Amino acid sequence: MKLICIGRNYAAHAAELGNERPTEPVVFIKPDSAVLPKEQDFYIPEFSNEVHYEVEVLVKINKVGKHIAQKFAHKYYDEIGLGIDFTARDMQRSLKAKGLPWEKAKGFDGAAVIGKWLPKSQYENVDKLAFQLKKNQEVVQEGDTALMLWKIDELIAYVSSFFMLKKGDILFTGTPAGVGKVSPNDYLSGTLEGEEMFSINVR
Repeated sequence: MKLICIGRNYAAHAAELGNERPTEPVVFIKPDSAVLPKEQDFYIPEFSNEVHYEVEVLVKINKVGKHIAQKFAHKYYDEIGLGIDFTARDMQRSLKAKGLPWEKAKGFDGAAVIGKWLPKSQYENVDKLAFQLKKNQEVVQEGDTALMLWKIDELIAYVSSFFMLKKGDILFTGTPAGVGKVSPNDYLSGTLEGEEMFSINVR
């Protein structure tokens, strides 16, 4: 299983970090070891003083595919989820400034929260899904897949032109504006279309 992540897929988030609006999807990979085990707390790593939450809609790939045409992309997933792409922002900033890869800032152990999965069929339109992240019961991020620069099927088609997609792969579709730092004893919870998808404690 691989975690394929899309960066800067919401214009407001790109702007809040001072990044240019991309002309094509920004893609990076997290290892499967980055997945936070179910029911486990998230522990802020010792190497970072600025870990940020980034809530994202997730898609689970259900069969093998490569060079998938956009019109067929909807056949390659039947479950939708919600999760967090934790980012060691201070480390990422330093690595980017040096022109170096920033996997260490994105792929560390526990950096990928994956909530429960729900059938795609229960949603009228996956390109219009509202989602939220709360920190200590206060809404800190709100998004809607309608605001994505590239929609889910476009992303699947694009990514599959570079990487063969396999059953069980997970696509992180990007985060909206409002990312921020987590601190010990924070409590994070995420909802998709009003339904809670995950909740975690930060240590």
